[in-house]
Formats: sequence, structure tokens, C-alpha cells
Amino acid sequence: MPRSLVRNLVPATALVATLALIPAATAGMAAVDTNTYREMDKFLDVYNRVKADYVDKVNDDKLIKGAIQGMLASLDPHSAYEDALDFDNLKIMTEGNYGGLGLSVTMEDGAIKVMSPQQGTPASRAGIKSGDYITHIDGKLIYGQTLDEAIGTMRGKAGSKVALTIVRPGRDKPIDLVLTREVITQKPVKWEVKGQVGYIDITTFSENTGADTRAAIMGVQKSLGHDPLGYVVDLRDNGGGLLTQAIAVSDAFLDHGEIVSQRGREKSDIERYYARPGDDAHGVPVIVLVNQGTASASEIVAGALQDQHRALIMGERSFGKGSVQTLIPLGPETALRLTTARYYTPSGRSVQEGGIAPDVAVPELNDPDYKSRPSFREADLQRHLINEVKADDKALEEDTKADPRFAATADGLKKQGIDDFQLWYALKTLNRLAPAGAAPAPQVAAAAAAAHRVRR
Repeated sequence: MPRSLVRNLVPATALVATLALIPAATAGMAAVDTNTYREMDKFLDVYNRVKADYVDKVNDDKLIKGAIQGMLASLDPHSAYEDALDFDNLKIMTEGNYGGLGLSVTMEDGAIKVMSPQQGTPASRAGIKSGDYITHIDGKLIYGQTLDEAIGTMRGKAGSKVALTIVRPGRDKPIDLVLTREVITQKPVKWEVKGQVGYIDITTFSENTGADTRAAIMGVQKSLGHDPLGYVVDLRDNGGGLLTQAIAVSDAFLDHGEIVSQRGREKSDIERYYARPGDDAHGVPVIVLVNQGTASASEIVAGALQDQHRALIMGERSFGKGSVQTLIPLGPETALRLTTARYYTPSGRSVQEGGIAPDVAVPELNDPDYKSRPSFREADLQRHLINEVKADDKALEEDTKADPRFAATADGLKKQGIDDFQLWYALKTLNRLAPAGAAPAPQVAAAAAAAHRVRR
């Protein structure tokens, strides 16, 4: 069975052991059960009325599935009932490939909303952005469709075409696009050497992301014949993935200390994860790029390296998904995906709602819509979990002055040959922090520590 986004799998034996504790009822629990039975009577009344009087005959599977989905939807945006199609989607996300566009989407008030496009896919090349709404597929209005139906329509045979109509907040008119589906290959890590800097692009946290990141570090070192001046780790538009792989990626750049902790309902329900001795990157400077599409497992990595003063976080505030989902099997092809814990960075921060604030805020100047396009983050989702650990920012002074470094326009950058301003700025910063022949690690560590003190 595949694993899911920042989730822990519950083995069948563990599930049985947990359920075996339920019959040990107390008088207090009996009172609660009496109230529960009264509420269940209401449910059965509605169920029987629908079965008897609805205008069309409705089968039991549809009613029960709808009731389960409605119950879970009332909790938070990430708890859900997984059926056979969901399992296929999960398997694709963590293991395989598919024919499609390379989009992560969610449902909001009956509309399909883009969470993030995967880099290097038809969706990203067409300019689809986080926060866009997909209103039509092949000219057909999809409002009111289920998320699974919309995803199924966008997927298809590689080489086939699909027309999308996009509504982008801040734009007066819809955007009509025709995209060609491709085989979307789950290559979670890509790397290259840019001058004397190693660039590592992590697009998702699937089952081999940790090992691939270590291999990328070794590839950079082997290509140069020595350690680079530093690394840029690109987590922009990375919607997350497996918790184990977020820990593994963080561990590749750390040689000690806590990476992340997760805490459940009870105070004693805490699990902590620590780095093992040995820093694959040998202590050279690291800059992590983030934006509003950086979510979940990506935020674990960014938060760990930020709190351990191992990296400068650069870009825009991240998405803010700080919850852990557990996948509980219910049958051969069904499962309950339930939010069971919140995760916290080494300093005890919860990224839920607020996300990871960059040490150095750098806008996406290459995006002509970056000023007018509204942000879309966890806090915008209905019934999102509340952050129980709020940071006290009263002592921080808000700087509302425009930064003259970021006055360039998209057209101006294009004329200069700068296709990715945030990456260009990160590379420039690394070269400034780590001049050739100098011992760069203390410089970036001091810069990260100073930024962390100011931010806190």
C-alpha cells in the first residue's frame, strides 16, 4: 500500500490493537455513548427518508460514501475518505508516472483551484499559477464536479490535447489555454552546477527523494572535483510528500540536532526526529528557495534548516500546512485519511496557517502578475486547523518602504537575460557570502543566525 502526504501508515496489527482498547468503557463514556446514539438516530432517520422518498433511487454505496465524506469534510481540508481512485492517485504521487499536465489541485466551494504546477511540466510552461481557478475543461463547465472527476478529465494519453479556461484573480478576462499532455515522470530531484554553486531542485517528496538528494550532492562535488561555494535547494511549488523523505533531505545537510517533532491530541503524544552525524554538504553555505506553493514536507525541510541556522531561507512565505495525516486501512481498496497530529520545527514553531517566513524576502519579479495576483495558502482553506502556537511579532517593526533592489520589471529582467530572479538573487548572494578561497560556512551560519534573531 502506498504512503501519503506527510502521513504515517498504520499497520493492520497496530490498528487492531488500537481498536481493542475501545470496549473498556467507563460510566462517563456510557453517557457520551447515549448522546451519540441519539445523534445516530437522526442520521438513520435522514438515511431512511432519502431511501424511501428521493426522486430517484439511490444505492447504499453512494449514500454511505457521501455521509463519510461529509463527516470528514467538516473536520479539516486534509481529512478524507480514500477509495480505489484515491489509492491510484496516491500511488502515482509517491511511486509512478501518469499522462497529464503536472498540476496539484484542490476543491474550494465547488471550484477547482490550483495549489501548484510541477516544474518542467505542460502546466508550468503554460504559465498556470498557484491560486488560479480552472473553470472549463475542453469547453465544458466543471463547476460542481467532484475533484476526482476533474482530475480524471485532465489526465489522458500523452500527446493528446486538452483545453483549459483559467480564471486568475486580478485579471479582468479568463485565460484560454490549449495544452498537450505528457508523461509526467516523478523525478523528485534534479541538479546542475551553476558556476561554482550546486543547484538542487526538489519537486516532490516521494519514496526516493532523500537518497536522490544525497546523490545530487555527490554529483555536484564530483562534477567540480571539490566542494562548491554553496548549494541552492529549490523547494518552490513543492507541494510536499512523505514525512520520512523530508527528514532524510534535512539530514543530508545537518550533522546533529532535531529536525521535526509531531504532536497529537494528548500532551504525551510526541514524536521527535533527529539528524544523524555527518553533513553530506560538508558545511558549505545553503540557501533554500520557497514560495506560496512550498507546502507540508517542504516546510519541514525549510523550518529545520532555518531553525538550526544551517541555511538562509529566501523567497516568499510558504503555504502553511503544518498537519500530519494518518492513513488507516478500512478495506482492500479503501482507507481513512485522518489528521492526527501537528508538526513543529526544532524551535517549537508550528507552521500551520503562518508558514515559513523567509529570512530574505525576494519577490517573483519574473511573474508579471505577482503584484496583482492574490496569495493562496492554508489559511485561505475553509475549516483549516488553527495554529495553537502563535508567534509574538509585536517587537518587530514592519518595513513598508519599497526595496530598491526589487524595482526591476519582468520585461527589464528579460532584457538582462534573467529568467528566474529569485534563483539569480540566491546565486548572487551565495557568491557574495562565499567568495573563492574563503571559509564560507561561518559566514552563512552567522547570517542565518542573525536573520533568525531578527525574525523572532
